[in-house]
Amino acid sequence: MKRKIYFTPGPSALYFTVEEHLRTAFKNQIPSISHRGEEFSNIYRDTDKNLRELLSLPEDYCVFFTGSATEVWERMLQSSVRSESLHLVNGAFSRRFSNIAGQLDLNPRVVEVPPGQIVTVDQLPDNYEPELVGVTHNETSTGAMQPLEDIRAIREKYPEALIAVDVVSSLPVVPLPFDIVDSAYFSVQKCFGLPSGLGVWLVNNKFIEKARHITGRSSYHGIDSFLSNYRKYQTPATPNVLSIYLLGKVVGDMLEKGLDRIRMETRYKSAILYHLLESKVELTPFVEHQAWRSETIIVAKGKQTGSLAEALAQKGLVVGRGYGEFKNDHIRIANFPTHSKEQIEMLADQIDGMVN
Repeated sequence: MKRKIYFTPGPSALYFTVEEHLRTAFKNQIPSISHRGEEFSNIYRDTDKNLRELLSLPEDYCVFFTGSATEVWERMLQSSVRSESLHLVNGAFSRRFSNIAGQLDLNPRVVEVPPGQIVTVDQLPDNYEPELVGVTHNETSTGAMQPLEDIRAIREKYPEALIAVDVVSSLPVVPLPFDIVDSAYFSVQKCFGLPSGLGVWLVNNKFIEKARHITGRSSYHGIDSFLSNYRKYQTPATPNVLSIYLLGKVVGDMLEKGLDRIRMETRYKSAILYHLLESKVELTPFVEHQAWRSETIIVAKGKQTGSLAEALAQKGLVVGRGYGEFKNDHIRIANFPTHSKEQIEMLADQIDGMVN
């Protein structure tokens, strides 16, 4: 069977070293070790160390592991919000975060713009101090990216609020300003090129101190449980040990390659795809404003996206369909660190030959 290349926005293509690390993991029986033993604590410690170095995490940040990024939404809101959060909504995933706040009766205040756009800072309410501001840096459903300078402006506007940033499909490509962000979270099946099933939740001391003052919502997965286990490099519940091991190894590989090089290659590859789309009539960028276009999730709109996706799949090039309401009108192309320049160039050449 012809080997496929997955340009889907998650799960996506595995990082090119994962297969080798999997063989080593099974050889050393990593999936069978106890999550309460020293061997797992050493794996957690190594993964934590590598993530800190790759992301330039400040010392006051903790690295927690969950079942998914979706789980983080609930844990975060239960831990840090008494009555009201503010959400910047511009697509399906940013909307889902605000919906969970509503399900928890936290009176979410939503500022929403049409998909493909971003909420600008001047659209946010004045004379107001939310407990938490939810920002989706990279809206995976539409390919719209919030400029990093906006996050700094949000911090200036709401100096006391917790700022929580969804970087599910952009970390580590984006240099997130952790000095002004209190919590960030991602899942590993996108930019980190791993099988799905692991969420990573990053929180600083400000977040933890706020969480300690939220009473009446303690649970086995409360912030105190996460923190007390983290101090031993353990988790509240049985974690995905294999995925934590693989994450540490892949992050180590990224460190060896160099984050500057990864980011430079990502910019080059995204430029190839956007240049292609701007030269077409039947397939164009969904996000019209260039400053709002994601470098890692390139979304194109057109009338024949379904047939294009099928034609590419026949050649072993699997792209993502549109999300939700855009299922039949979009294709979504992942441009993650594991996708080589040659693979992106090949995909662009194939699309060029299929679309006017």
